[in-house]
Amino acid sequence: MRTVNIQDAKTHLSRLLRAVEAGEEVAIARSGQVIARLVRADDAGGRRLGGFSGQVSWDDDAFAPMADQEAANWIEGSLLPEEG
Repeated sequence: MRTVNIQDAKTHLSRLLRAVEAGEEVAIARSGQVIARLVRADDAGGRRLGGFSGQVSWDDDAFAPMADQEAANWIEGSLLPEEG
């Protein structure tokens, strides 16, 4: 993995991105401490949309408006358990 300082990364970002596209990883350092890595997006292991598809469900009324008294209780905090 190649390591570059922040100034070089700013100056040569396009070149570094081409290297990353080719499969290389690039570390960016400040005062010799690596603070970030550039990797291909498909190699980054980031979040995948729809990862909980079919695993989460809720009642149809889960997003229905609260009744006036229920909303008032919520605002006053009387729905919270008593401390003690």
